[in-house]
Amino acid sequence: MALIIGLLTLIRRVVWGVAWRGAFVLAVLLGGATLYFASTLPQVNDLLDARVRGSVTMLDREGATFAWRGETYGGTLRSEDASENLRNAVVATEDRRFYRHFGVSPRGIASAVAINLRAGRGPFDGNGGSTITQQVAKLLCLGVEYDASRWATEAEYEADCRTTTLWRKIKEVPYALAMEAKYSKADILTIYFNRVYLGAGARGFEAAAERYFGKSARNVDPAEAAMLAGLLRAPSYYAPTNNLQRAIDRANVIVGLMEEQGYLTAEQAQYARSHPAQLSGAANDRSGGFFADWLMESGPDFLTRDTTEDVIINTTMDQRIQRAAQDAVTQIFKEKVSEGSKAQTAVIVMSADGAVRAMVGGRTVAPAGSFNRAVQARRQTGSAFKPFVYAAAMDAGFSPADFVEDKPFTLNIPGSGPWTPSNYDHTFSGVVTLTHALAHSLNIPAVRVSEAVGREKVIDVAQKFGIHSNLVNSPSLALGVSEATLLEMTGAYAGILNGGMSVEPYGLTSLRLRGDDAPLMGQEGGMGERVISDEAAQLLTYMMTQVIENGTGRRARLPDGREAAGKTGTTQAARDAWFVGFTADYVVGVWMGYDDNTPLKGTTGGGLPADIWREVMTRVEQGTPKEPLRKIVPEPRTPPAAPTNAPVAEAQPQPQPQRQRQEPNVAERIINDVMRAFGG
Repeated sequence: MALIIGLLTLIRRVVWGVAWRGAFVLAVLLGGATLYFASTLPQVNDLLDARVRGSVTMLDREGATFAWRGETYGGTLRSEDASENLRNAVVATEDRRFYRHFGVSPRGIASAVAINLRAGRGPFDGNGGSTITQQVAKLLCLGVEYDASRWATEAEYEADCRTTTLWRKIKEVPYALAMEAKYSKADILTIYFNRVYLGAGARGFEAAAERYFGKSARNVDPAEAAMLAGLLRAPSYYAPTNNLQRAIDRANVIVGLMEEQGYLTAEQAQYARSHPAQLSGAANDRSGGFFADWLMESGPDFLTRDTTEDVIINTTMDQRIQRAAQDAVTQIFKEKVSEGSKAQTAVIVMSADGAVRAMVGGRTVAPAGSFNRAVQARRQTGSAFKPFVYAAAMDAGFSPADFVEDKPFTLNIPGSGPWTPSNYDHTFSGVVTLTHALAHSLNIPAVRVSEAVGREKVIDVAQKFGIHSNLVNSPSLALGVSEATLLEMTGAYAGILNGGMSVEPYGLTSLRLRGDDAPLMGQEGGMGERVISDEAAQLLTYMMTQVIENGTGRRARLPDGREAAGKTGTTQAARDAWFVGFTADYVVGVWMGYDDNTPLKGTTGGGLPADIWREVMTRVEQGTPKEPLRKIVPEPRTPPAAPTNAPVAEAQPQPQPQRQRQEPNVAERIINDVMRAFGG
């Protein structure tokens, strides 16, 4: 018996000796590692802005924020300056013993390991049991700084830092202890509040509060604080801009934790649940997404997509007009487009000088970087191109009251053989005025006029007005077989509105670095060179008013009787449908079609695009005074003798005085001479 007792005593002494020596060695190692990490930790202020990329904040024409790109950092937020509601929400959610532990929580780690094992996961997969201090250690990547040669992107670097392994979990302990030794609890919370990512490109609670609620994190109420704290688990998933109801549900869980831990009374908690946080106007509307994408693509990369600085861009965006355009598209598609249709649309609203006020790049609001049909889709323009034909004619001295024959003819094209154009409805109108031909979108007269004026002249006019695509130099040019973007077409029509001066569409008015007063860039775009005479532009404007009053664009007529001018366009097999037009205040361009070029069913430019145009313009012009268009009504001409079986154009409206431009029927003789030269 004595032998057994002696043996047990010996074993106990050996185990105890090994244990205390092992514990001593571990303590020495832990202490040494803690001292080492403490010596490498920088000052708190050097750890607050962790971004590698900068941010771009875009302001509308009134100076209000409407869009962000990149990662926004709202500036330094000391934890003691943050709303008490926010501090309480974060501690209640992430680390209820934060103010009592020394950096690590053995109880929390053990509990997390047990939960993970019961769920069939690895001990460190899922719940980590990390304290806020340990989370900060992870955010700091245990002192390993971003190296572009090791990680291709900042996202890869952060993903690697968040990867949990046994060795990293072991390293977290001395690192967390070092932080607790060097920094105060307030300092640790400050680092956490500034470095954590909270969705929608917001880095830190100050940026997140500004982005989601339009206020400082110093002033958030309990409901807002709970929603912000709820983002910590899964920032993108719980982002209120992604799914507001899901963010509210998550916030209510946080409110319950705050109530349970005594940070909120029952009455305060109930009030927070019944009055959940709401998004700010800019965050809620998400307006200008396509507009913002356009600016990011058109600006210099080092100051937009790849900026390492915080950039502020003042723009031409008008949020009221943007909402009007989006609402109009939504209404027309809801009321007049069959459910399940994949037809798309794009809309641009522009001032006469080329300032883009609104841009809709698709029928629904899409995430940043989505395909923008307003600026990226190059589509055939169809008859929406014809105003450039008549612009060249007016500038060459033709009158809207001149006559042209609308009857079958054939052109002999060198190298291609005979070509016979036809009208959309395969009927013929006989002798018509140029105004009637444009108003009713007759193809044959457009080709005759284009050939008489000269294709080179038509191409020159179109390109100077802003159509940058390669235009087909063949008789079919007049029928819009070439491609253009909606931005190009809308800008070109703006040139007609402003009296024949070209414009370069623009959205940026100034660009500066945050904190600087002097801009690095100013406006790029606006009024350019003269393309056609002011008189020619006014004559063409009159012709285009007749498209809406008496022609193919009647569905675009504005309900308040406001004067407008425009042109429909439908391409072969109705793959594209256009309506572009203007009032005295704005130019609006509308395109509709399928991304895969599937033909539209029963839709022409005078149909749904004209409806969208009317709804957009009605909303945009609401509350503004009616201003007449600058136009010249031509003197009437006597129609030439016509065969008995050929109808004569309708009588023109009572004219206003105008300088005589040509002798009657001179234009007709010029056109006929050219046609005969081609064998037509």
